[in-house]
Amino acid sequence: MLRDSVTAASADRAARGRAARKRVPRSAHGTWIPAADRPDPVGLLQAQGRDRLPELLPVRYARMAASPLAFLRGGAAVMAADLAAQPHTGLTVQLCGDAHLLNFGLYAAPERPLLFDLNDFDETFPGPFEWDVKRLAASVAVAARENGHKEEHVFGAARAAAGQYREAVRRLARQGELTVWYQHIDADLLLPLVRSGRRRRRTEATLTRARRRTSLQALGKLTETVGGRRRIIHDPPLLEPAGAMDTASLRKIFSDYRSTLPEERRLLLDRYRFVDAARKVVGVGSVGVRCFIVLLSGRDADDPLFLQIKQAGPSVLEEHLPSGPYVHPGRRVVAGQRLMQAAGDAFLGWTTGPEGRAFYWRQLHDMKASADVAGMSPGELRAYARLCGTALARAHARSGDRVAIAAYLGGADTFERAVGDFALRYTERNADDHAALGAAVVAGVVPAAPGV
Repeated sequence: MLRDSVTAASADRAARGRAARKRVPRSAHGTWIPAADRPDPVGLLQAQGRDRLPELLPVRYARMAASPLAFLRGGAAVMAADLAAQPHTGLTVQLCGDAHLLNFGLYAAPERPLLFDLNDFDETFPGPFEWDVKRLAASVAVAARENGHKEEHVFGAARAAAGQYREAVRRLARQGELTVWYQHIDADLLLPLVRSGRRRRRTEATLTRARRRTSLQALGKLTETVGGRRRIIHDPPLLEPAGAMDTASLRKIFSDYRSTLPEERRLLLDRYRFVDAARKVVGVGSVGVRCFIVLLSGRDADDPLFLQIKQAGPSVLEEHLPSGPYVHPGRRVVAGQRLMQAAGDAFLGWTTGPEGRAFYWRQLHDMKASADVAGMSPGELRAYARLCGTALARAHARSGDRVAIAAYLGGADTFERAVGDFALRYTERNADDHAALGAAVVAGVVPAAPGV
């Protein structure tokens, strides 16, 4: 009787997925046309800057203006508005919200194996699964064009990302709950993707650097000894002392952050003492967001722990979707990361800071590294796109109805061909948006500080 009820429930889930094809046929994903009332992309970026540090906005605009790929990476809000203007399947998962191919990478699980997974969750929010797939495919297409690949290879790489997502979801739909939950991607799977000797050596070097990228390595890179005391170096505008007011605030909110950790992690954190803090500029799209690093010391001065404290605001998806389960933006980020990643950061937590701003905390260096996408051959980029598609499918399967999504996607290649077409169209639109930002910089509408 129990087996029959489980089988019937799975059949109902699959039927729900197939019914979504009536709302949005799989082939319809490729017919993207910009909305007539499409928001001005530069205006969206300027609106994002209103609660950011104004002195850092020129750095953000310059980084985004550097290339179409950099613009797409920083323009999650622009693409969110474009995706929201189209019909969606209603098959909800915990979205990364910014599943750009450069937001996948390496990191260490608490048990210390090196894993490949999504690594940026600032925009995470519940929403239709295809939004993440389309952002990944579009970023792959933009990267392929930037690498000078032929048009058929651009399409092939974008299609590969969506196709591998479909195949991985269908495989996960046939597996049990615990099996799906414990799925992970070992970093050593990167090596078989690389055929050329030189590229393989570079990949091996990336893995080696990641394994060495720890708080102890950061101690030598980011600090100096002044008057017998360890201090974070001064490298303006990218790394600057936090100042007495910010340092006092960070010390004050430290205990609030501590309370969001599991009990055993609180015990571990209590073995460290606060040494120094600094303001740090990070990323492309995040430039201008308040971000700090804190140096803690454990048993002695050679036992460091670096934590990053980053401001969390509303997700770029929130204005386009129903309300999510968390009011606190920092908790939203932490909950999304814990749900989507195969293994989470041991020190991931959240807190409310000065002026009611939300923040989340995590380790700064924990064997983190990203793939060198620039210069990848068509075959290498296609293989990397498949790996990203696999990781995204695994993350979605933990939070969404993988049986319904698998039934919607089906056994044919209709979905990935349509997403490939979408990616080509969106690549053209992104190039125009990048040009618009460049024109705004030249006209002095937005300030830019290149080379920082």
